[in-house]
Amino acid sequence: MNQVESDAIIFGAPSIGDEELREVDAVLRSGWLGTGPRVAAFEAQFAQFKALEAAQVAAVNSCTAALHVSMVAAGLERGAEVITTPLTFCATVNAIIHAGLRPVLADVDPISQCISVEAIEAAITSRTQAIIPVHFAGRMCDMPAIMALARKHNLKVIEDCAHAVEADLHDKPAGTFGDFGCFSFYVTKNVTTGEGGMVVGQNQDEINRVRVLALHGLDKDAWHRFGDKGYKHYKVVEAGFKYNMTDIQAAIGIHQLARVKQNWKRRKIIWEQYQNAFSDLEIVTPAEFLPNQTHGLHLYTIRITPAATLLSRDDFLEKMNAVRVGCGVHYVSVAEHPFYQDSFGWKPENYRHSTQIGRETVSLPLSAALTDAQVERVIRSVRDALCGDGRNKK
Repeated sequence: MNQVESDAIIFGAPSIGDEELREVDAVLRSGWLGTGPRVAAFEAQFAQFKALEAAQVAAVNSCTAALHVSMVAAGLERGAEVITTPLTFCATVNAIIHAGLRPVLADVDPISQCISVEAIEAAITSRTQAIIPVHFAGRMCDMPAIMALARKHNLKVIEDCAHAVEADLHDKPAGTFGDFGCFSFYVTKNVTTGEGGMVVGQNQDEINRVRVLALHGLDKDAWHRFGDKGYKHYKVVEAGFKYNMTDIQAAIGIHQLARVKQNWKRRKIIWEQYQNAFSDLEIVTPAEFLPNQTHGLHLYTIRITPAATLLSRDDFLEKMNAVRVGCGVHYVSVAEHPFYQDSFGWKPENYRHSTQIGRETVSLPLSAALTDAQVERVIRSVRDALCGDGRNKK
């Protein structure tokens, strides 16, 4: 590339339309900014999208909160072990810790990059009470096998669906296999509310407890206390948290969810352009889709293998940053981080697939907001970074 374009391509920039702007404006003018009618509408819309009853979902303020309250509502014993993947954001592990539980890592399958069923089984002990599979980049874990393992050992399953709002397997949506499904609406996610999350539950008593836990342990939420039906007294029934979603957030999500299929189709076009454009390069591109699975298309990850490219992942990132093309790193294995090493004795070499993937992976921009010209610029920038001197072609 001879000249650096003046406008930066921001990694994970959301696709925001006029509908979201008008809805947020209406909330601001309404006088009700907290948890209210738009949260209820968003919950109902999400339940319909997932082919669930409205009573089976509960909106919260993040996927981290969703994971935390799901584990508490599941009634897991304090100090029990919860198995999850090393190839995830720290929030997955932190939520386990904050729920008073002990995280245990099971390595990933090197092709799907999702948690390995064999590794889960090897990690199960008499102290194991739950599994948190993470649907990485939008590709679902092998949920039928994980559920069979959970039934065999009487374990709870809490799906981390932060990357997988649109994903399904055998026509069954992500988040509906396990006891709970936890979704993220963070700013970079396929459906965004700026910050936000959703819990999907199979057991009515457990999802009711999620609702109570998410707002201080109160038996009634603020909308019912201060809404148009007059003041209602409340009772604190347990020590809860401040995890409720607001109407400002839900106002964005309502219209984001309405365009979810349209945005998915746009990302699929971009994904296919990337697959074609990089097929001749000495890099590892994502595995092809399985015929029985809808991929969420959340992250398009490439692996920069230094032995093949003669370029480190971080050198590649610097080259992309120099031409103002934003990229992400998803994820450095949690076993690489000093806090977890000190707390649990985890060593990167014990999770060799997650460690290698984490050290080599770069996520390219994959937003429905990208223009055709921006997609071409990303492709050109990747090829220039890797092949500027004629190297790195197969």
